[in-house]
Amino acid sequence: MLGIGGLTGKKWHSRRALQAAEMLDEVVDSQLPLVTELSEESRRRSAEYLSELVMLAQDYRHFAAGWIDQAELERRGNATVARLEVLSKHRSPARLTEQD
Repeated sequence: MLGIGGLTGKKWHSRRALQAAEMLDEVVDSQLPLVTELSEESRRRSAEYLSELVMLAQDYRHFAAGWIDQAELERRGNATVARLEVLSKHRSPARLTEQD
């Protein structure tokens, strides 16, 4: 049985998770218009980064809904960070074109 403090703590964690999801959504939304101005390769790479953030926001919503626990959220967050690190290490060197 949950005590008053447990219930309050759970609501607080859910609220914080939803705030984190909203913040990630705002980051993605603010970057989307800029993606269209990039070269094809840069657009692809940026889309991969942004899709990772979208999925992480969804994980926070799943946590807030009680579908996953704190440990699973942490595992998914760590996996996202690892994928972002791999993406950043595999980026090709910048190439200047006549348009640059």
